[in-house]
Amino acid sequence: MEGLASLKAPFPATPFLSSRPRTSILPSQASFRKRSSFLSFSVHAQVESDDGSAVVATSGESVTEVLKIKEWEVGMFQNEVAASQGIRIRRRPPSGPPLHYVGPFQFRLQNEGNTPRNILEEIVWNKDTEVSQLKERKPLGVLKKALENAPPARDFIGALKAANERTGLPGLIAEVKKASPSRGILREDFDPVEIAKAYEKGGAACLSVLTDEKYFKGSFENLEAIRKAGIKCPLLCKEFIIDAWQLYYARTKGADAVLLIAAVLPDLDIKYMIKICKLLGLTALVEVHDEREFDRVLAIEGIELIGINNRNLAFLFGDCRNI
Repeated sequence: MEGLASLKAPFPATPFLSSRPRTSILPSQASFRKRSSFLSFSVHAQVESDDGSAVVATSGESVTEVLKIKEWEVGMFQNEVAASQGIRIRRRPPSGPPLHYVGPFQFRLQNEGNTPRNILEEIVWNKDTEVSQLKERKPLGVLKKALENAPPARDFIGALKAANERTGLPGLIAEVKKASPSRGILREDFDPVEIAKAYEKGGAACLSVLTDEKYFKGSFENLEAIRKAGIKCPLLCKEFIIDAWQLYYARTKGADAVLLIAAVLPDLDIKYMIKICKLLGLTALVEVHDEREFDRVLAIEGIELIGINNRNLAFLFGDCRNI
């Protein structure tokens, strides 16, 4: 079963062809009250700071707001702001490094707050460390240079609509995934390119490619290989996005769309990343898993595609009570 019981109007759904229950919808297809506080904006400038990160200014935004976005990007008050918006996933350990950072890891004394409360929080903390290391090896300037040779971005939403118009059925987003934390290895003889070709031949409108290595046994090499193999389906980079740097990296590897998880990203993060996606030509699929998150993202300007996931994200198992 998919969808939210509180929706006031029916809407066409776009299920993922995978073990992870999900529905994708366009915000314009859901019934909700327009809020007078919305500000229309258009991106008009992107400024690089000394550390190589990007700040996006828009019409309708003051310099103060842009600076707030910059503060958010470098990690100021993330856990506090997230908690104020009902987000239970902490971006990083709140208590800093281990109390006694000496000797083998298994013998170090940990701060009590340094223990992840669930699997999603563990993944996010690991991703924070992983991205920090990758940014040192591949600064934003290097990625911007690589974008010059990246394949052109394709219309992810357009492909879903075209499939619906062609067949009269919801367009399918088929998932290329080797493993998951809840089910382990899904397929030992995993060939991402052959799987992608089979999905395309079977009528998939788009493909979702897992790129997380530690927990899902995916990789950006898989994403890149599928794109270079001539697969015509637009590709969604299925990653735990916590930093705008990842958007640039995904684009250099041939992604046409990225996943933004509302359970992880507060409103300001989502707003900022939506703007970066538009600059890069990426489609942002914003994922929600309950009605509260759905209401949150509907109030964010610029969102074009919403995915509804009925999993319990804390433990990554299906939970129909989320519907």
